[in-house]
Amino acid sequence: MKPRLPPILPPCSLRVTCSAAQFLFRFPRSCSVTPSTLRTFSATSHPQNWLFPKRGHTQKNRKGRCRVPTGGSTRGTTVVWGDYGLRMRDHDRRISSQQLSVGVEAIKRRLRGERYRLYTRVAANIGVYSSGNESRMGKGKGSFDYWAARVAVSQIVFEISGELHEQVVRDAMRLAGNKLPGLYEFVKKGDPPVMGLTKMEAGVTLDEMKRPRVKLPADVKTGRILPAATPNAVASA
Repeated sequence: MKPRLPPILPPCSLRVTCSAAQFLFRFPRSCSVTPSTLRTFSATSHPQNWLFPKRGHTQKNRKGRCRVPTGGSTRGTTVVWGDYGLRMRDHDRRISSQQLSVGVEAIKRRLRGERYRLYTRVAANIGVYSSGNESRMGKGKGSFDYWAARVAVSQIVFEISGELHEQVVRDAMRLAGNKLPGLYEFVKKGDPPVMGLTKMEAGVTLDEMKRPRVKLPADVKTGRILPAATPNAVASA
């Protein structure tokens, strides 16, 4: 009588601590995949959806404002990965994930058939909650409505890289800006950063913008500047 062999465990119930080649050598019957299809260790996280977070709405977010450091900041106002970008040029606002998706679809529709890569610099990770119409005040914040992104003033929203003509990309960004709420402008890689609404060009530096305001005399504030002292006036005095 042949001895009864223990059943071979499936690979999903094993804790693999070896390479793909060693795993196939140890368990040739229980694994029919090739080493090329096995996902090796990687420090890169899985791609996430930028239109809604993976965690879901666990707690209700406040309306809040965009996080801008005291004194201003130029972070996120220049093109980093692409060659062209779309930048907001009015006050900060909250843009819903549906509006961002419509803007992306406008760009893809205009650049159909072209070879390019689209980068998104914002993520809709803020939950918006609302109550029904004609409801009385109180009784909580309301139920979940949609996801939104907080976009600060002069922040880059989209970037595009590829072998494209500038006028074609400019037209695509114009169509996307018309779909989104607010005012937007077309920027290119190498354009100066912006602090608030002031561009860092023509001798304007970041240190000068963060410098505290100089306290002017009262005569200068009111427009009454004293005339300069002349030698004759000094001699008569």
